[in-house]
Amino acid sequence: MKKILIVLSEWGFWGEELIGPLEVFDEKKYTSVLCTPTGKRPVALTPSMDPGFVDPPLGKAVTTEEMAEKVKRIDDPSNPRLDKPLNLSQMFPMQPYWSEPEVLRKWENYYKKVTEAQDKLQEYDALLIVGGSGPIVDMANNHRVHELILGFLRHDKPVAAECYGVTCLAFARNLNERKSIIRGKHVTGHCKEYDYLDGTGFMKSRGQFLAFNMGPPPYPLEYILQDATGPDGGYHGNVGEETSVIVDYPFITGRSTPDSYLTGQKLVEVLEQGLRRYGW
Repeated sequence: MKKILIVLSEWGFWGEELIGPLEVFDEKKYTSVLCTPTGKRPVALTPSMDPGFVDPPLGKAVTTEEMAEKVKRIDDPSNPRLDKPLNLSQMFPMQPYWSEPEVLRKWENYYKKVTEAQDKLQEYDALLIVGGSGPIVDMANNHRVHELILGFLRHDKPVAAECYGVTCLAFARNLNERKSIIRGKHVTGHCKEYDYLDGTGFMKSRGQFLAFNMGPPPYPLEYILQDATGPDGGYHGNVGEETSVIVDYPFITGRSTPDSYLTGQKLVEVLEQGLRRYGW
């Protein structure tokens, strides 16, 4: 039986981007273990459970009635499926500041603890990073998320990411080399054409979307991925195509909401059929 670690933001995940892969894993009888940055119960973004919400860039509703009900059910506080996720801040240590006394000894201790934490990841077969606007807040520049990703790579295990969750791959890097782990790789992710011009929001507490309005996303993910992959890799937006999922082992990346089920399916094919390349 395969075991998948799924990381979600505490500031709002897009419902289908969890439901899609989760249903694929459930059908395969995989064990799915949830994890959040500080161990709080993750919350689905309100528009992702509203079939009447029209996505401004696409000009159409992106959530079906059936999917809206599925998201509402899993997000309901009475449903234990999202209860008690693993606490990433307890799994990995905090990095020391370089201005601290005896900083070299502290960094030596830090790397020792990181190695110990990464060794414990061997019980999992793969990692999935769920998208939505929330990862912009508490995952993209979270060094614990980066160390988690690096741990899976160290054990040669696949890492899947969706939508704005792909940003974590761009920023994850060895602090000595400072090169993105996706340099030379082919990926997809939220393209410029899909970005809001206004209204990018986050969950501050249950039921509050747009707790604050950041206007457009604080960074264009497509540009970040183009730069991170470098001259020997590439970003593929596949604008105009219904789906965009790229497999360039060990990475499986999905562009946005419609790619959620396919992302889960391709991760299964990587694990069970040895798939190493798809979509480019």
